Amino acid sequence: MKKFVKENSLSLFFLAIFLLALVGQAIAGHNLYNEEAVAHKEATISFWRYLTSSDFGNAVTENWQSEYLQFALFALATVWLLQKGSPESKELDKAGTESDKDQKIGRHARKDSPLWARVGGIRTAIYSNSLIIAMTLIFFGCWFAQSVTGWTDFNQEQHEHGDPRVSWLSYLGSSQFWESTLQNWQSEFLAVGSFAVLVIYLRQRGSPESKPVGAPIFDATGKEG
Repeated sequence: MKKFVKENSLSLFFLAIFLLALVGQAIAGHNLYNEEAVAHKEATISFWRYLTSSDFGNAVTENWQSEYLQFALFALATVWLLQKGSPESKELDKAGTESDKDQKIGRHARKDSPLWARVGGIRTAIYSNSLIIAMTLIFFGCWFAQSVTGWTDFNQEQHEHGDPRVSWLSYLGSSQFWESTLQNWQSEFLAVGSFAVLVIYLRQRGSPESKPVGAPIFDATGKEG
């Protein structure tokens, strides 16, 4: 068990704080929902009912989709785009998908390489892009869930105000949907872009996301500490 925890401590740490944050969000969201219900002289709901509500689902998925979009775009952009001096960038002479030899696929694969890296053809092509494929599918799944839960919330508000309900497609084209979507996207793009630049000049000793403390500012492009 100690070995397992040590070898997986990074993912276990983020899983733990993710669950804590999710529970905290659910508790705070439930309290806020019932406070607003009381203020409008409407019925309150139980915590478990809130967990299955479109209000909670929309609050969660609108953040999830932007996070997966961020990492999918970052993984894809860093195939070709470079940033001198940043360990978040590849080395300046390695832009592009690189050779089979560099990527250890096909006849250049090792004996312990994954099977789909060795077989060639469509399976190797899929495996070569499997990270982007998975992240993109999760992004669109979360984005779809956000749109459905947001649409349900929107129509509930329309009903409460005596206004007509709208179709899902109409909601997708609404300012409300795109305001909440782009609000999340711009913050993710800013965070990733600024991080790629800040690590050129700033350091965090011992972190693989930082260059060595004594590394020159514009050296070690693509080389982490």
